[in-house]
Amino acid sequence: MGGVTCLKILENSFSLSQAMKPKQYNNYSKRAAIIGGGLGGLSAAIHLQLAGYQVTIFEARDRLGGRANVIERDGFRFDTGPSLLNYPWVFEELFTAAGRKMSDYITLKPVDPSIRFLWPDGTVFHLSGHVEKLQQECERLEPGSAPGLMRFLADAESKYAFAFNKLVRQNKDNAATWIGALSLREFLQSAIWRSLYGELGRFFRSSRIREALGSYAMYLGGSPWSLPGLFTILPYGELAYGLWLPKGGMYSLIEGIEQLATELGVQIRKQRPVRRIRTLANCVEALEFADGLVESWPVVVSNVDVPTTQSKLLDVPRKSRMAMTPAVMTFYWGFRGTLGTLRHHTIFLPDNFKDTFDDLLHRNRIPNNIPFYISIPTDTDPSLAPPQHTAAFVLVPIPCLSKLGSMDWGKTVDIVREQVLDRLGRHGIKVMPDQFVLEEVLTPDDWGRAFGLYDGSAFGASHNLFQLGPFRARNKDRRIEGLYYVGASTTPGTGLPMVTLGGEMTARRIIDHAH
Repeated sequence: MGGVTCLKILENSFSLSQAMKPKQYNNYSKRAAIIGGGLGGLSAAIHLQLAGYQVTIFEARDRLGGRANVIERDGFRFDTGPSLLNYPWVFEELFTAAGRKMSDYITLKPVDPSIRFLWPDGTVFHLSGHVEKLQQECERLEPGSAPGLMRFLADAESKYAFAFNKLVRQNKDNAATWIGALSLREFLQSAIWRSLYGELGRFFRSSRIREALGSYAMYLGGSPWSLPGLFTILPYGELAYGLWLPKGGMYSLIEGIEQLATELGVQIRKQRPVRRIRTLANCVEALEFADGLVESWPVVVSNVDVPTTQSKLLDVPRKSRMAMTPAVMTFYWGFRGTLGTLRHHTIFLPDNFKDTFDDLLHRNRIPNNIPFYISIPTDTDPSLAPPQHTAAFVLVPIPCLSKLGSMDWGKTVDIVREQVLDRLGRHGIKVMPDQFVLEEVLTPDDWGRAFGLYDGSAFGASHNLFQLGPFRARNKDRRIEGLYYVGASTTPGTGLPMVTLGGEMTARRIIDHAH
């Protein structure tokens, strides 16, 4: 059903009576409501506003940002979700599209070395955007690996270029058209039929180097043995473009983009939870809010997880068959003094690397030797804690809620905390009880309730081969005209850069459909 037909139906419906139409809008068809003010929703709002739409964001909480939120307490400022900014060019493009400079809104601080990996046997591996330093690290773990490293960087650079130019940013619903954008050489190089671990093995013999570069798979909902080899672009992107922390923490990115959206005329209504998306004759009709009020909207973009939207917000709920990324348990710790040698970003990997992935993804249990990462943002920006104090953020991946069954979260939090502290101690990082100033914890259940995360999944839908590109949930609903999606569970995928690009893609889909 076309948009014009939908509009005619709605114009004749009760919901579009003059009593219910917001009087400030004359061009009804160019109004768009966005449910949820995460980064994807903000991006979509900005691009639609620039295209002449009159956009309103409805946010259930008292702050925008979604997963990328903030906890402020006793002089500490903790980012709840993403702890580093990668692919800064994506955010620069967003500001440029609005005729602004990102540097006027956000100050970025470089993080180098970007990531340190630690194993229980004491092995250490540092990633750095400086090729000479990276080469030294690879040679230390695998003598003679320098040629392989250079081949890896050249290969991943090429993959990265054609992935973003021809695949990631395209609204393609047909697999043949989507993959057909690649030349034969690019298709063969994409390695979508080979596992990420196998692809890394073409360049490195060291299992430690492959484990470090393959560990990104955990946040994409798969293992290095199940995700496509194309995902070598993930570590490459961080090496090539660096890792950064906005001054004031990651939430400063949200604040800067919120300021931009407001300057452009986007209306933002916080503490305005949506209860239902009303439809009529398979067309979006209106939004019904938690307080019972109803507003008519011809275009609705949901920045709530796609399966949450479809199972909880539609007139006729739908069951999800999506494979999801793992859930997480997150700790926010304030300490007196410092935490030994810990720098900004450290990933603690297990010795039994493959077995740990099997626990998380197949046996559906919390691994005994848990992997986790710890971020010390005060290493880069001391203003995030009181003087002579340290802010720490710990993220532990665990199975989704439906896989875990009934849980005693109080007991589980205690067990996981003890494992994390024990692992730190084995690396010589002793945390004394009197160092703790405060602790906040979010379990998967907390994440699900606070941010609408389906099944507690932290990073949205998985990125296996059958949930990429046109196989992933579309950003335009297949059944309901006028309903669109943005965020981690639709195209192009999870992560702050991807959902920001996704906002542009969803806006383009809406604009193209209107024409």
